[in-house]
Amino acid sequence: MTVDIYWRIHMEGDQPSLRRRVRSRGGFAPGGTAPGTRDGRDDGYSHADYMAEVARAAEDSGFTGGLLPNFPHTDDPWAAAATLARETTSYRFMVAFQPGFLHPVQAARMTATLQRATGGRIVYNVISGGGGPAQLWWGDKVDHDDRYARTSEFLDVLKGVWQGGHTHRGRFYQVENAGLPEELAGQPFPEIFFSGSSPAAIDAAGRHADYYLSWLEPFEALKEKFDAVRAHSATPPRFAVRVDLLARESEEEAWAEIEAGWRARPRESDAGEGDSVGVRRSRAFLAGAGDDPRALEVAPHVWGGFSQLRDGPAFGLVGDYHQVADRLDRLLDLGVDALILAGIPHLEEARRVGRHVLPLLKGRS
Repeated sequence: MTVDIYWRIHMEGDQPSLRRRVRSRGGFAPGGTAPGTRDGRDDGYSHADYMAEVARAAEDSGFTGGLLPNFPHTDDPWAAAATLARETTSYRFMVAFQPGFLHPVQAARMTATLQRATGGRIVYNVISGGGGPAQLWWGDKVDHDDRYARTSEFLDVLKGVWQGGHTHRGRFYQVENAGLPEELAGQPFPEIFFSGSSPAAIDAAGRHADYYLSWLEPFEALKEKFDAVRAHSATPPRFAVRVDLLARESEEEAWAEIEAGWRARPRESDAGEGDSVGVRRSRAFLAGAGDDPRALEVAPHVWGGFSQLRDGPAFGLVGDYHQVADRLDRLLDLGVDALILAGIPHLEEARRVGRHVLPLLKGRS
């Protein structure tokens, strides 16, 4: 079985470690590694330079490509993909975007342009938004289930435009005889990684996804979610899981890093409440865990406290190299066909995981 393994690119800036929840590498905060200052002046090493260094390290370490997340506080992933493609040779770029903020005709033209320029290295991570203040930042007041209905219609139109001569009169979009310019037609259509945990999301994924993408959860819960997606799809998609890793030479060293980060973590979260079912599921798994970080280990080496040490999903894997590789192999045994891995800091951890974990995977041909 061939398994595509992606590495997350830090669009929002990078932490120096899980022990310090500050962004000192990249992002928009001055004075860190990038952008850096010397004698009070810009040293010429930009956020884009650091992202390119991570992309090159991940490509050299054996990763298929990189996820480019999309948040109000990040660079735009479409523009970043165009920038980073010139720094790599075969590395794919998984562009995360919300269909509500881009017309499907323009999305088709942008994508075909990037496919032509990169030799077909663009992949979609289609997200429909988590509601709350972040959704309102984008100016989007559409409610949860309607966002997924809009996403589904968006993809219908986008695929039609890609084929050419497409007319559509729907609830959210209307186009007449839309298609790509001749010079852009015929490019490979990107694979679609589709995210969402609600019934509305699963229904839309069953219609459109090449890969149904989930955050890591306890493995039995993942299996149930995958079964639900299969039940809603005439042609079931493949499955992908987004996983944070903290892998070290010894298990004791890995847990020591977690415990140091736990002691130094901020006690207040500034995350706004939204309507994300995935976030609510994560919190439900961890209810009542208390203040002991080891109490958040819901299964061997599956730890639910990562969201306390950095922004992002709660669950990840902790252990020595063999233990983490074994847990990843267990995901492949559940039917996972692609992985999106991440670690803090992204540069050093891409090299570490590529050198010490990926060669141990038994399920990757």
